Amino acid sequence: MRSILLASALLALVGCANSGTGNIPKPEPETVQVDLQRYQGTWYELARLPMFFQRNCVQSEAHYGLRDDGRIDVTNRCRDDDGEWIEARGIAEPQVEGRTDKLWVSFDNWASKLLPIKGEYWVLYHDEDYRVALVGHPQHKYLWLLSRTPEVDPETRDKLLSVAREQGYTTGELIWRKTD
Repeated sequence: MRSILLASALLALVGCANSGTGNIPKPEPETVQVDLQRYQGTWYELARLPMFFQRNCVQSEAHYGLRDDGRIDVTNRCRDDDGEWIEARGIAEPQVEGRTDKLWVSFDNWASKLLPIKGEYWVLYHDEDYRVALVGHPQHKYLWLLSRTPEVDPETRDKLLSVAREQGYTTGELIWRKTD
């Protein structure tokens, strides 16, 4: 199972790279600055655009912790239909010093040691209280609707979907978190 998780993480990171397929690119999404102190903690994935390494996930969550060096410890957890939790650890860091809206994420596994690939993690929205957030990939390949709680009210859900559509993301293919 561990090797499957590691291979999946590698494929996810490779997928974050520009494929150069010749598709007409959408305009880059707009990002928002993040207070990393307030952003750290646990975030539950409400929904995501399909991503290979999460294909068997019915529930996912991310734990972020600010480090002394300004980078962020990342622990992603995924629960499958059998109830087994799979975990991946990594580090996020700003793409541009002094800016917190666009981060590089790399995972600590054998694959990333062979191929130093970093995934792009762009913060597209967060509410004033850091209770919900929208994170995506600049080429609209991936999208995550995140919350501090496993569920949100319909108004909050609609707000996240509206921002995602305004940013050019296709929300009809979202995979929603399975309830407990």
